Amino acid sequence: MPRVQLQQQQCTNMKKGAWSPEEDQKLKSYIMKFGTWNWSHMPKFAGLSRTGKSCRLRWMNYLRPDVKRGPFTMEEVEIVIKTYQELGNK
Repeated sequence: MPRVQLQQQQCTNMKKGAWSPEEDQKLKSYIMKFGTWNWSHMPKFAGLSRTGKSCRLRWMNYLRPDVKRGPFTMEEVEIVIKTYQELGNK
């Protein structure tokens, strides 16, 4: 079977849309226990019906403990303004 057909067939079983809290917990638990070694194989071992790319993006953008959320601090705002004044719209 050609590679494109195989990939399309595999993607039909993948879940799309919003992540459930249970899926988030499965991904977090797996990564905390085993680390991030191979994103393309991780969903199978973590018990998720998601693509490796989806798992990687979810971890990198939302679940990683060091991702800061919320408004900028005054110090961060000052850094942005100062850098913008130095570099402009590059």
